[in-house]
Amino acid sequence: MKIKHQLAIFNALTRLLVILILWLMLPILVKNVVYHHINNSLLEKKKKFIEHLNQDEINDFIENPDDSTETFSEFSTLHSEFLVLSRVPIKPHQKKTTFTNEYRKIEDEESEFRILQHHFTYEGVDYQLEIGSSLTEVSDLTFVIRFFILIVFVVILFITFLADTFYIEYLLKPFYKIIDTKIRRVNEPETFDHTPIKAASRDFRELDFVLNQMMDRIAEVFKKEKQFISNVSHELLTPIALLKNKLENLLQNESLDDNAIDKIAGSLKTLDMLKKIINNLLLISRIDNNQYEANEEINLREIVSDLQQDLQDRMDDREIEFINKIKEDFVFTGNRTLIHILIYNLVTNAIKYNKSNGSILIEDGFVEEHYFISVKDSGIGMDESQLEKIFSRFARISSDQEGQGLGLAIAQSIAAFHHVQIKVESVLNTGTTFTLLFEKAN
Repeated sequence: MKIKHQLAIFNALTRLLVILILWLMLPILVKNVVYHHINNSLLEKKKKFIEHLNQDEINDFIENPDDSTETFSEFSTLHSEFLVLSRVPIKPHQKKTTFTNEYRKIEDEESEFRILQHHFTYEGVDYQLEIGSSLTEVSDLTFVIRFFILIVFVVILFITFLADTFYIEYLLKPFYKIIDTKIRRVNEPETFDHTPIKAASRDFRELDFVLNQMMDRIAEVFKKEKQFISNVSHELLTPIALLKNKLENLLQNESLDDNAIDKIAGSLKTLDMLKKIINNLLLISRIDNNQYEANEEINLREIVSDLQQDLQDRMDDREIEFINKIKEDFVFTGNRTLIHILIYNLVTNAIKYNKSNGSILIEDGFVEEHYFISVKDSGIGMDESQLEKIFSRFARISSDQEGQGLGLAIAQSIAAFHHVQIKVESVLNTGTTFTLLFEKAN
């Protein structure tokens, strides 16, 4: 996931958390405000009732003054308010005025009320005054407000998420430009673009400057490494060639006995092996350092046909059947010599580790618009531990076979140079399949 999407999601989650907290606290805030308003209204009604209170009015409220338990209730038309006056003894240390929330049943309908209870004494008689206001409308109002605020918050969250996405994309535009022009498209330091990236942020300008400095140092290191490779090629291969010439001249000496000839022949074989190892290592190094051109049109079908002719004698010696099922005339741009070496190494590897009377099958096709070519043998196969290190230098599947263990390392370097994926599937004692998956079909 891109960083701009991660930042946008993080900001959206932060807002969502804030919205959730507000949404949970909203009923409490609404109730506190509404309760404060209702309390003030009840206090005002109590004040007016007490100010206009007299004995005649009490007698009107309470029809039987001699009955100490007599109460009088008065309700509004919609039962949203009530007033109750009762003769109730005042207890010691009892608060004069209190507010409570209670459910009261009025004409078989139970509702929650905010109730003011006021205790007072009038002409030596204790009274309790209760004035209630229904909370039904408050609950309905709280639900409506809560739902409305939730809708508003969701809309705000969606709008701010889009705004964050576009704004963050604008802010990170120089960053992605740096990646695209100065990192992703760079195959070698010599092609690096040192043009400064225009950015409003000082951080991105600093990043661009540091990348330019880093690539300058890398380019210098690459230059020195290429020079070192050239020197090694000359310094190592020249003495080997001289030694080989001297040994070959010694073989012309008729005074040598058979034992001496065998020793010289063994030395020549060792020199040839050493020369081959050095050439292979130099080949890998040159490939890794992008010292080859990749501008040739290559037809893989032709390469496989040429390899079949070149290796047919070797396969006949081991009675191995070569099955060529290449159907596509796939052409791509690269280095023909290197691609020839790549497929040659895979086929010779299939011959080397195959069984007598075995087979080698080469197929091609398309997978998700990507061209592939596979080399499948019926050989000894490999287990998981061998599969993990087959592309390592000097790694050999079997010590019984000749070779230096560099063939597959070279194959992997060539594949990476051409942006080709190389995959391996193997079953022990059954066979191995190498698949080359090209970047895209032409």
